[in-house]
Amino acid sequence: MAARHLSAITGLPVIHLDQHYWLPGWRRPDSAAWTKIVGDLADQSAWIMDGNYSGTLEQRLRRADTLIHLDYPTWLCLWRAMYRTVRGWGRDRNGELPPGCRERFDGAFLRFVLQYRKAHRERDLASMSSFSGQTFRFASPAALSDFMVLQSSLKKTCSSGQPRSINPETGNDQRHHSR
Repeated sequence: MAARHLSAITGLPVIHLDQHYWLPGWRRPDSAAWTKIVGDLADQSAWIMDGNYSGTLEQRLRRADTLIHLDYPTWLCLWRAMYRTVRGWGRDRNGELPPGCRERFDGAFLRFVLQYRKAHRERDLASMSSFSGQTFRFASPAALSDFMVLQSSLKKTCSSGQPRSINPETGNDQRHHSR
């Protein structure tokens, strides 16, 4: 949902990685094929990528200029995963899933969500720490919502035609110019 909202603000297309990762019947692609798919997606001129595939994180970060990291607590991630499963049962998540993959209960995914902060978060943070672009990290949906509201209002009030954003650490307006 955040990716779609950001897309509405920026006009950038959203790439839902789940849509490109899963093969019909919830089959996984082989590693080399997935790496190529991500490379092709990242080679597009502009995008918002939505998804948590740590194996290709560094590959995506090399092509990105901005990272928005939703660093929410485990209980919230688990609640949202379960809610999404129940609410979307048997559907394609509004186009986020490919044909042949309908929302389903996935115990392995729920275990991943439960174990993520202890088992995987530090590895991902280490990958993100070398990112040279602009990073925004949000620990709550309220903080992300505030950011989105600011981005939306800046877009409406920016008369120079240059993209603008708010630095979440200082609250200051930042103008980005390309040369």
